[in-house]
Amino acid sequence: MKIVLQNLTKKFPSRNKKERGEVIAVNNFDFEIPDGKLVGLLGPSGCGKSTTLNLICGLQKPTAGKIFFGDDDVTNLPPENRGVGLVFQNYALYPHLTVQQNIRFPLENLKGADKLSKEDMLKRVYEAAKLVQIEELMERKPSELSGGQQQRVAIARALVKMPRVLLLDEPLSNLDARLRLQTREEIRRIQKETKITTIFVTHDQDEAMSISDMIVVMKDGVVQQIGKPQEVYDNPVNLFVAKFLGTPPINVFEGSVRENMLYIDSEAVLDVKGAPDGPVSVAIRPEGFILREDGPLHCSLGRLEVMGRDVSVVSSHPCCENTAIRSIINAENKVDLASETVGFALKPAKTFLFNRETGERVYFTSSESGRM
Repeated sequence: MKIVLQNLTKKFPSRNKKERGEVIAVNNFDFEIPDGKLVGLLGPSGCGKSTTLNLICGLQKPTAGKIFFGDDDVTNLPPENRGVGLVFQNYALYPHLTVQQNIRFPLENLKGADKLSKEDMLKRVYEAAKLVQIEELMERKPSELSGGQQQRVAIARALVKMPRVLLLDEPLSNLDARLRLQTREEIRRIQKETKITTIFVTHDQDEAMSISDMIVVMKDGVVQQIGKPQEVYDNPVNLFVAKFLGTPPINVFEGSVRENMLYIDSEAVLDVKGAPDGPVSVAIRPEGFILREDGPLHCSLGRLEVMGRDVSVVSSHPCCENTAIRSIINAENKVDLASETVGFALKPAKTFLFNRETGERVYFTSSESGRM
């Protein structure tokens, strides 16, 4: 099921008594979600991603704009008639019902031509339970389940209706690290098997990037960038996107461009043909540093963090806004810990320039590669 959002906008009355007005939670959202894809809505708390989800499922009505499921305009259609399955952050299971009864509950509310016999309901329930691999838990109650098992029940309950669209609102937030990893892989498996168009809301960029076909990065209700996860990571359109994606976070320096050369402090660190002269924010991915004693960028050496096959060199620089610079290098490289400084060359493809005032991307061409 293709989903089309046209100029979708949602405004709420301001609660600030001194300043009457409106708060724009979602601002002119234009997007087409392809049929059968898993799309991640990603951004910090308050960016409008959950509001967007609520508009799609019908729990809230847009102030302006339209929502289409395929060719059907569902903007004013009640939630129960949209054919959506919704999984909440807190699972929202009925504590007094068994797993089987929780999954069956949405089917019991079907009426008219959609009404099912008890045999058909039971068949659907067990098909959904098998899909999320909880067949052996059917007689248990939610209090007898782990967090991961409860989440699977919630997903089965959403799937049992055979929805046209599956909506997941931060479904992994209440799980520990190991369960989060396992459950997000299960969500991806289920989505691929069912081929249901799925929208996954999260503030965790690792989750979104690992399982999504496409990600939508939002800030203050405004879409910042849309694309495949790796493409957005490799080509952020502004400083916000560059800083939001990536673990460890990107390293941001104050720099300047003078005559096609990038300077950090007084050091000429990279040729940047085509970039206009002036102050810039220089963002360097942790993997964008090349350990080199005679490298053009010199930082104060702190310590090493060993991460198996890789090593993170922790350093500092007066022009860097990060408290600590993390440079990921191969563990085979040797760092002289007796030295007070460490030298780096920069990988052009992992180095981004942004306008210091607007945060917009400044493109350049390096002699070592193409357009950056």
